Amino acid sequence: METPHVRMRGVTRVYPTETGSLHALGPVDLDLRKGEFFAVVGPSGCGKSTLLEMIAALAPPSEGAVEFEGKPIGASVPDGVGVVFQENACFPWLNVADNITFGLRRQPLAKDEIARRLDYALTLMGLTDFAAAYPAQLSGGMRQRVCIARTLVTQPRLILLDEPFGALDQQTRLLMGDELLNLWRATGATVLLITHALDEAAMLADRVAVMSSRPGRIIEIIETGWPRDRDSRIVSDPAFGAVTGRLWTLLRDQSLNALGPAH
Repeated sequence: METPHVRMRGVTRVYPTETGSLHALGPVDLDLRKGEFFAVVGPSGCGKSTLLEMIAALAPPSEGAVEFEGKPIGASVPDGVGVVFQENACFPWLNVADNITFGLRRQPLAKDEIARRLDYALTLMGLTDFAAAYPAQLSGGMRQRVCIARTLVTQPRLILLDEPFGALDQQTRLLMGDELLNLWRATGATVLLITHALDEAAMLADRVAVMSSRPGRIIEIIETGWPRDRDSRIVSDPAFGAVTGRLWTLLRDQSLNALGPAH
């Protein structure tokens, strides 16, 4: 049996507070298969982003173990892992090309290798004609493409996405989802997506984990059954409605719990 690309066992996260502690997450057991597209949905405050941060070594687990490619995750982002957040992380004083290669220029790479990776990322993300443009000249969706491209050029084997399209309108999110699927297929990377949008999770993922209200636990993992060459046209498939309906059925009570006893 193939070793999971990411493995979490008995993982919890507890935060200290002025009055004691807050049990935010867990215990969570989770295996990510190499090369799959995996999404996580759950109520606000259930620990979705915390789960991602522990895989990215941005927050240590209070208990349990997190592994990437069979090795424990330490105190820094493991080699081979790329992270994209919702916030626009473009440097406004740099053009698109320089934003994308910002991290590469601090590595011992030859100039032709940097140029090759840049050209690949620009082409894959549809940014070739905007290489000399500055972030202020781009739409929100295009700025997020730049952030994804900056991660892509590091050639990650695991891509972690924390609600990367949350600030975009519905139509743009669907089109960005198509580009993300193209990226996933082209690179063969494992992708973990944290999202609050059920339709986004249902369209993009091979499997979707549904989390409970805080402390977040995984209550079910749903296999979508989509072909690998899918795109946003799948939202018109009757099976798509069945998947999103199942997700909402699982989430409704958890979301009400998160809102409090008045609901």
